[in-house]
Amino acid sequence: MDRLYLMTVYVAVAEEESFAGAARRLGMSPPAVTRAIAALEDRLGVKLLNRTTRHVRATEAGERYLDDARRVIAAADEADEAAVGINAQPRGHMTVTAPVLFGRMYVMPGIVDYLQQHPDTSVSALFLDRVVNMLEEGVDVGIRIGELSDSSYRALRVGHVRRVLCAAPSYLQRRGIPQVPQDLKQHDVIVASSLSQNIEWRFVDQGEPSSVRIKPRLTVSSNDGAIEAATLGLGVTRLMSYQVAPMLAAGTLKVVLSEFESPRVPNNIIHREGRHASAKMRAFIDLMAEHLRAEPSLN
Repeated sequence: MDRLYLMTVYVAVAEEESFAGAARRLGMSPPAVTRAIAALEDRLGVKLLNRTTRHVRATEAGERYLDDARRVIAAADEADEAAVGINAQPRGHMTVTAPVLFGRMYVMPGIVDYLQQHPDTSVSALFLDRVVNMLEEGVDVGIRIGELSDSSYRALRVGHVRRVLCAAPSYLQRRGIPQVPQDLKQHDVIVASSLSQNIEWRFVDQGEPSSVRIKPRLTVSSNDGAIEAATLGLGVTRLMSYQVAPMLAAGTLKVVLSEFESPRVPNNIIHREGRHASAKMRAFIDLMAEHLRAEPSLN
């Protein structure tokens, strides 16, 4: 049997953890899948899968082979796409992920522009305040804030954001402006999405790291809630600069302790496609990069 065909069947079985699931995914009969896996194990002389009545799991050798097989299949797909000219016209479906507020404020306008420019495309927008496993959840493109820990992704830097402390002018007039981080212990503090009532905020003081233990006056489950409470004059909150950019521009919030801010964090567009990325992917990444790099609050 063709080696690439056997690899494709194996990847499907390993990812689905089921012969029947792989058969449905590939449009094959279960016996054909079983024969393909047996032929591959015979060719390699290695057991790739452990089978039980309920589960199919890759062996240690099978896990290593799975990574290699994915790379080989991806390279073959790139070559095929380049040869048939798939890069000529964007078409097809794509799933995009980003943090909730960032997605609503900055990614959604780019998605709408992309869909309006390319009528043969469709997009699922997955806006979540957690790190999405793009491979497991079927995500094509992600916009990430912060340093990237997974080097298997291709990344395109599109800007930076800061972590800022801010409060309403009415609060600062009533309670005074904090001059150093330790002053926050005498202020009402609003914290978003923290399960603890005792947390530390980290700063940089004359080039040296420092921290202040904070006891929140108000803890809320969303960044929107923290922004609203701060805008109403309750206290000082700490958020990413992009989250409060409209309020800072309007003057309803003001930044404090800016000289003690931690270093900026990068914004990246990440994806797993290679140098022959499909037209839909290339068009989306190019358009989104242009949108994000043109946004003053992200650069």
